[in-house]
Amino acid sequence: MTTTEVLFNVPTIETVTENNQAIFDTLKGKLGFVPNLFATYAHSETALNDYLALNNRKSSLTNKEKEVINLVTSQVNECEYCLAAHTAIGKMAGFNDDEIIEIRKADISFNSKYAELATFVKEAVLTRGKVSQESSIKLLEAGFTKENIIDTIVLIGDKTISNYINNVTNIPVDFPAAATI
Repeated sequence: MTTTEVLFNVPTIETVTENNQAIFDTLKGKLGFVPNLFATYAHSETALNDYLALNNRKSSLTNKEKEVINLVTSQVNECEYCLAAHTAIGKMAGFNDDEIIEIRKADISFNSKYAELATFVKEAVLTRGKVSQESSIKLLEAGFTKENIIDTIVLIGDKTISNYINNVTNIPVDFPAAATI
């Protein structure tokens, strides 16, 4: 194999296991299509189901807080696919284009609570979770709870898995591209 050949293809419903076919059908029913990243998980018999269970878990975080975490994590991890997907999802959650850019930069002027969350997430991703106690205290002072902090870390892990899957497989992005910053 040469370096110009595609190492990872995007699996189709015809090429995945029966269990993954059922998941593809469910995704197509809910989303209207199977995102390429989710399809790529189906190279494994169990990874797609496991990931979706993690991704769909209950959380103490709001949808907007989740998107702050997803966007900052994906920006730090330089994941083109997840930045595109979560830009679209962030817009559905109510953020505008300028706010999404501020979130990705972890330099938020429009909401002090989200600003503290973005700063915490960026530090957590950059330091592989070795955030300062001061950062955790600032997050609590901003109105987050200890439960929120734990759910934040779980979501960083969730998003990091997807970032790494995309960054290793380099599968085609099937969402509108995120702005370059």
